[in-house]
Amino acid sequence: MRRRRFVAVLALILIVLLVVATTRGQGPTTTTSSTTVTTATSSTTTTRATTPHAPFAVGAVTFTVSEPASGSTGARTFPVTVRYPAVGAPGTARLGLVPLRDAGPFPLLIFSQGFDISPEAYAGLLDAWSAAGYVVADPAYPYTSPNATGGVIRSDIAHHPGDLSFLITTLIADSAQADNALGGLVDAHEIGVVGQSDGGDVSLAAVANSCCRDARIGAAVILSGAELSWFPGTYFTTGSAPLLVVQGTNDLTMNPVTCSVTLYNEAPAPKYYLAMIGQTHLSAYVPPGPARDVVAATSIDFFNAYLRHAPGALAAMRAAGTRPGLATITSASHVPLVAGTCPDAPLG
Repeated sequence: MRRRRFVAVLALILIVLLVVATTRGQGPTTTTSSTTVTTATSSTTTTRATTPHAPFAVGAVTFTVSEPASGSTGARTFPVTVRYPAVGAPGTARLGLVPLRDAGPFPLLIFSQGFDISPEAYAGLLDAWSAAGYVVADPAYPYTSPNATGGVIRSDIAHHPGDLSFLITTLIADSAQADNALGGLVDAHEIGVVGQSDGGDVSLAAVANSCCRDARIGAAVILSGAELSWFPGTYFTTGSAPLLVVQGTNDLTMNPVTCSVTLYNEAPAPKYYLAMIGQTHLSAYVPPGPARDVVAATSIDFFNAYLRHAPGALAAMRAAGTRPGLATITSASHVPLVAGTCPDAPLG
């Protein structure tokens, strides 16, 4: 009797174990990868895409900015192209791509070009910044861009910091409108500026000159720029946003090396000086090649540090800016002065 009872209990235990094993085999499973999370059951399968990462596709939109008269300055209009991270495969900017709003909002960069140079001449850098996760606006300022109505007038640069600040206000307002092409794309709290040559002068004035400083700007990259006496204020007396100063060592005529060294040495920390060995006024910024790649990578890491507050970005910037025979980078308080003068720089 006891033997039959023992056999029955043993058989019951075996049945329970078999049921448990079978149930485990039929339960839901979850698999993950770098791009998707998939949950499968015996009857359904669903896939949820994770947020994509840079490099992004680059979309673009163009429009005209209408700036009302202020003080002694009349009303001003100028075209602007705005690049943004978009849905699709990475590549050069294409008009009308669907914005990648799920990954935004993105920090905003305003790029100011050199005198009588089209902003789109710098498309390689503009595309690289946007592909890295930035909304990038490149205004064609009145009177200093090719084919400007009435011809080019260099002295109009004095009005460009005001144009720049007005454009920032415009883009923030556009981003706040859900039905706008740029709706939801701009992070109003993370704004940077970049400028080359005279555009570098404009960008520097917007972050470091008492005449024109825009406190909304959190970081600036100055590509072969200078302090300019045409702006009525003083430099660095009210502080400055963090600076990355970039200069070609063979840039000897327009905003020569002396200009970048002088402004760098006067600037407060945090600041960084990227010397592009053997490069001239445009050779590290316009034509494709290793030099432009260094400028793109170093500037992206700089903005990642100060606008995205990304851990490790400054270390990455130092690595990107250190290329034997091509580039060196320093954050020393001073770099050695070189012989020569800086045209149109403030006296004293």
